[in-house]
Amino acid sequence: MARPIMIQGTMSNAGKSILAAGLCRIFMQDGYRTAPFKSQNMALNSYITSEGLEMGRAQVVQAEAAGIRPHVDMNPILLKPTTDVGSQVIVHGISRGNMKARDYFAMKRSLIPEIMASYERLSNAYDILVIEGAGSPAEINLKSDDIVNMGLAKLVDAPVLLAGDIDRGGVFAQLYGTVALLEQEERQRIKGLIINKFRGDRSILDPGTAMLEQLCGIPVMGVVPYMDVDIEDEDSLSARLDNGQAPGLVDLAVIRLPRISNFTDFNVFSRIPGVSLRYVSRVSELGMPDLVFLPGTKNTMDDLLWMRQNGLEAAVLKLAHKQVPIWGICGGYQMLGEVLRDVSGVESAGGREVPGMGLLPLRTEFQEEKVRTQVEGSLGELDGVLAPLSGRCISGYEIHMGRTSIDREHGAMDTAMLVSWRREPVICRPASYVMEVQDTDQQGCERKRVKEDGWNRGNIYGAYIHGMFDHPGIAETIVSSLAARKGISMDEVREGDYEAYRQQQYDKLADVLRSSLDMDAIYKMMGL
Repeated sequence: MARPIMIQGTMSNAGKSILAAGLCRIFMQDGYRTAPFKSQNMALNSYITSEGLEMGRAQVVQAEAAGIRPHVDMNPILLKPTTDVGSQVIVHGISRGNMKARDYFAMKRSLIPEIMASYERLSNAYDILVIEGAGSPAEINLKSDDIVNMGLAKLVDAPVLLAGDIDRGGVFAQLYGTVALLEQEERQRIKGLIINKFRGDRSILDPGTAMLEQLCGIPVMGVVPYMDVDIEDEDSLSARLDNGQAPGLVDLAVIRLPRISNFTDFNVFSRIPGVSLRYVSRVSELGMPDLVFLPGTKNTMDDLLWMRQNGLEAAVLKLAHKQVPIWGICGGYQMLGEVLRDVSGVESAGGREVPGMGLLPLRTEFQEEKVRTQVEGSLGELDGVLAPLSGRCISGYEIHMGRTSIDREHGAMDTAMLVSWRREPVICRPASYVMEVQDTDQQGCERKRVKEDGWNRGNIYGAYIHGMFDHPGIAETIVSSLAARKGISMDEVREGDYEAYRQQQYDKLADVLRSSLDMDAIYKMMGL
């Protein structure tokens, strides 16, 4: 059975996910078979595994740091907020529908057997499990039915490291207050405190850490500096979404939808010299970018209406008229079409129909069964500024409730954006597309299907595929094409290996944590 260690935080966004990823990397470097685990994750950033199952991206990042393939057992419960008081509940990678928060709270303990089944499978396969908590363990109104913090730590008998965020201020009160609100048995599980995101001279903290240790009776096992590492963030609390960046030589604008999902699609652009990646939520922030991205969203119709009400839709349409490239992904792709229909009430009770932006000849129908599949393919013969992308290979994944069809009569002069090979388990059954079965493996559990996907009209581009910009050369070709249009030389733009870059970032993270944490004490608390 694997040895567990759990990272909990004094609040959301205290740095649990990054700390867990760093520990995964350290343990992997030290020769241990390591896997991440988070029993319940609430996030709009998700990923589709090779089995066609959905899980939170934070555990995908941690699995990458550990050098292993992501598996849905690493995140058995995923909650994707659909409204302020409800979420889509995904268990072992498959949606069980939308639930109000009160209803989910009343039934979540019934999911403990499924959580433990995932945990035990991982425990039998690995040496160490790095467990991430959620929010704070001191939410006293939620503790009685906790399945993700101290409740889980008790179930799996895990020692706990408690992290506080000094960058937000009040870190000593955070840590002491959290410990004080726990039951005695829970306090005894906390074996070490971590002060995270520190800037400045460590010695200035020494009197405070000594007093904190005395008050809590728990050692401070590290002061982690504010790290300059480029690793995917967990959710919409990400500092990446703050719009404080000035336009660069090539300026990319992402519409920051209220229910934005999978904004990690655009992270690759932020590491290219001379490129600004701005998240825009008001017309006054939009300006005249070189390209506008319409990202994924958990509620396409409501977010389109939000754009319509605050003037962003009209502003984007004006940019499109001026031949500024517009690229929609998933929900953003659906918005570009003529109409969106939700007869079954998938996104909203009672069902409705909403006109789209009218930039592509698309009709989208929302259905209760979710499409979940990994994709490989190649881009077609594209028009417009981004024509240099034509024929380039891509890979990624699809995750959506809508099925989008092309109005061939009105889109006769346009082109399919790509031809894709879809690798999908039979369980997905996305039957709304007409596709030719090309191959079935010996177990009959995977099919390869080829189809035309996405659509291109001039400088308007759209597709369902997440993660395609991470494929080697895609982001760089987009940037160099936009630069060339402006007559700008982008000598710094090179065809980079984004996967190699990410691995370098994980190693950099591990180096910082090794120098900041008492790893000998951490190994000792785990019995290693």
